Amino acid sequence: MEEKANIMVVDDNINLCKTMTLIFGHKGYDVTIANNGSEAIERVKEKSFNIIFMDIKMPLMDGVETYKKIKKIRDDVVVVMMTAFSVEDLVQEALDEGAFDVLYKPLNFDNVLGIVEKLKEAKQGGLILLVDDNRGVCTTLKNILVKTGHKVGIAYTGEEAIKKTREENFDILFIDMKLPTINGLETYLTIREINPELVAVLMTAYRIEMSDLVQEALNKDAYTCLYKPLDIENLLMLVRKILKKIRMQDS
Repeated sequence: MEEKANIMVVDDNINLCKTMTLIFGHKGYDVTIANNGSEAIERVKEKSFNIIFMDIKMPLMDGVETYKKIKKIRDDVVVVMMTAFSVEDLVQEALDEGAFDVLYKPLNFDNVLGIVEKLKEAKQGGLILLVDDNRGVCTTLKNILVKTGHKVGIAYTGEEAIKKTREENFDILFIDMKLPTINGLETYLTIREINPELVAVLMTAYRIEMSDLVQEALNKDAYTCLYKPLDIENLLMLVRKILKKIRMQDS
């Protein structure tokens, strides 16, 4: 996001929307307002946003339900939830769905602007595809990778991963070897034909059972294999190492 960010504020509190518009506008950001969930969904259909600030507790459709519907339209959008209420179940559900952060009202606008600046710097990160039929693993990894500056796509099946690879030029692929319908090896080999430059990191909880598939993928230029439960620090170090290598090759 080196260019000015496109931001949407979703809140039924009109005064808060006006205040946030003034603050973001003063910083040069392009701001769109929606006063309810349905309106926000329509805005997302019309325009691509870098960041959405969304109230959790809204009439008719709460922020979490709105976020779920928005993800079906644009699954890479960064959403920051806002709330003035004690709604911990909804807060946790939003985070589980992949929300970037939760801000509590009354808002500290220095913190709000800090989040925008942090996400602008995130442009230096990589474009990563996570492929795993375990939705919890995907959500956890996506939250961590987004917060460390990366753009992340998710696929729960090999077919979905292949489709996404045709649509976007990913830098790194994290792929579980044991997938439904077509396994991780077959998926990786198909993806490699689509994007030979993509760096693939294999994942599995079945070291012995998947050993032949893992070895064949490594023989076909997969970068390495991580064994579950994943060591997150090692995973992040690996991402940095791969991206550094990619940028050196591009320079």
